[in-house]
Amino acid sequence: MAIFQTKKIQSFIVFIIVLAAILWIFQDNILNISVFKKTTEVSELSEEQIKDTPYLEKIDNFIIKEYSSDQVLLHTIEADVYKSFKDSPVQLEIVTVTTFDEKQNETLTLTSDRAVIFKSGSIHFIGEVEIKTLSGISHEIDTELLVVKGDQIKSNRDVFYLGENAKIKAQGLDMNTKSDLVNLNGDVEILQDSGATLTTKNLLISHGSGEKRYESNEKTIYKSNENIVNADRGVDINMKTEQTKLLGDVTVVNGFGSSLTSYDLIIDQSNDGEIFKSNSPTRFQSNTVDIKAKKMHYDAIAKKLKLTDEVKATYE
Repeated sequence: MAIFQTKKIQSFIVFIIVLAAILWIFQDNILNISVFKKTTEVSELSEEQIKDTPYLEKIDNFIIKEYSSDQVLLHTIEADVYKSFKDSPVQLEIVTVTTFDEKQNETLTLTSDRAVIFKSGSIHFIGEVEIKTLSGISHEIDTELLVVKGDQIKSNRDVFYLGENAKIKAQGLDMNTKSDLVNLNGDVEILQDSGATLTTKNLLISHGSGEKRYESNEKTIYKSNENIVNADRGVDINMKTEQTKLLGDVTVVNGFGSSLTSYDLIIDQSNDGEIFKSNSPTRFQSNTVDIKAKKMHYDAIAKKLKLTDEVKATYE
């Protein structure tokens, strides 16, 4: 009996040692997750508390500069109004945060009507936020909570990104302050001003080198008034030229009982048009005909289809 109890005690001690080792290995990840969750909850509480809790200190035309241990300027925070509270984070109204690189050049600015600052150093923007990069690119974002910590800008809430001729909804966002790239995470819905919509996942927004592109490698669905297009390898939208490229195998279905299948389909929406083009083998099928061709040009508004190069038709 004593031997049995000794073995149980030894097994329990081994379990404790293994558990402690696992916690030590993953302590940074666990700490980051708990801190993010805690600060998010505190931020939500401060939203309610601010209405009833008197502030300890109020400063108009507030400005503060944060430096690294090597006395390199990291960022400045400016606000029309600064308020501190006993049990809540600092509240800022009409706030601008400017970040700097190692050579003390501005990298970007973030502006918002409201923000809170935590003791950890993270800044939480609330509501509409405008991000301007050094290259002059502007990103307009509306979300419940946007967290700025070091070089990283993140949100795990629903995000509305105001794009070029479109409004984009996603389940989160991340961005590096030193880059013009924005990642919109999770399910993404692009609502174009033309009335067309695209649904996809994990959209990359690139404004570098004068471009304005939205790209995804996930399955994408394009919907307009009378057409639904499914693409299995993603989408590449050039907002400057108003060209949408649906990648991979593509199927176009309309409400007239016919369908088009092709590869790497381009949708030209310039001049208020909607023209589908492909230089890949295309197949048109309806109740009465089956046509195969090398190229396709379809004006979805005028409802005119042109199939060219090695056209083969089978009539029922």
